[in-house]
Amino acid sequence: MSVLDTLEGNLIIAAGAMVALAGALLLVRIWRGPSMLDRAVALDVVAALITAGIGVKAAWDRDPFYIPVMLVLAFLGFTGSVGIARFIAVRDRPRPAPLKGDRR
Repeated sequence: MSVLDTLEGNLIIAAGAMVALAGALLLVRIWRGPSMLDRAVALDVVAALITAGIGVKAAWDRDPFYIPVMLVLAFLGFTGSVGIARFIAVRDRPRPAPLKGDRR
């Protein structure tokens, strides 16, 4: 085993540890998020974090099989984020001001 192989293994382990730490911090944000928008952004980051974790596994195994899986997950995460953002935008839209003389 050469020095480069050892360095590569250590870097992949460090990347896995960073993904795990980011996952723990993300769970805190989902749990304590003060608004629905914070939770929606955190769920978007979950998709990115899962994609990063699969990327670490692909690097560890040196297997290109996971690349299309990562692309599909990234696409699903993006479309989910757009859907959640549209839902929040519709829900948080301000109501129009009442007309003059309207007694509602």
